[in-house]
Amino acid sequence: MSDLYKQGFDPSESAEHYEDRQDLERFNVQAEQRHASDNKSIPPEIQEEIARLDEADLLILQYPMWWHLPPAILKGWFDRVLVYGEVYRSSYRFEKGRFTGKKALLSLTVGTSPQTYAYNGRSGDIDLLLWPVNFTLAYVGYGVLEPHVAYGVEAGVRYSDPHEVAERLTQIPKDYASRLQSIENEDLISFNQTSEWGEDGRIKPSAPVYSPFLRHREQLEIE
Repeated sequence: MSDLYKQGFDPSESAEHYEDRQDLERFNVQAEQRHASDNKSIPPEIQEEIARLDEADLLILQYPMWWHLPPAILKGWFDRVLVYGEVYRSSYRFEKGRFTGKKALLSLTVGTSPQTYAYNGRSGDIDLLLWPVNFTLAYVGYGVLEPHVAYGVEAGVRYSDPHEVAERLTQIPKDYASRLQSIENEDLISFNQTSEWGEDGRIKPSAPVYSPFLRHREQLEIE
């Protein structure tokens, strides 16, 4: 387990993390990560994180939704740990990614009810809000499971009957434990494969689409 806050993980990728710099004048993150990959000089704390990912069959990212996004420390973890060259590159991603054959799960807590995170809820569609994180996982090869969202962990305390709140909060870890017992049998979220992208980087007209973030534009004929 990696407890990023307890570890004091630095989420800001910067030149100070690299002793053997390729360019001392300008810090190009991708170039320096590739240089460190090629020269086996990836920062030790990042090597440890990658080793944990290699060892795990299932990656669970546990976090609270914070301003409709993952906390900054988790975004920084992605920035630093998914090292260009070592973890991904143009020919080493999606179904050919480093973590192909492994699974990943987002497990998060939100303050309000499922209704507020519905497709027409005031907090936004939870599937759309989580898609960029899930896509990142798929990009490096993970098979991505449906997110596990624990709703109403805070706001309900103020607006609901205390007994109802206590019962709901007690049930949350029970539901989570129950799901984990059979998680190996769950279906994965669908993402497009490399062959479904055109040379221009856009989805091929014949390919299926699985998210509103990727869509075919309908051609209308005006008579």
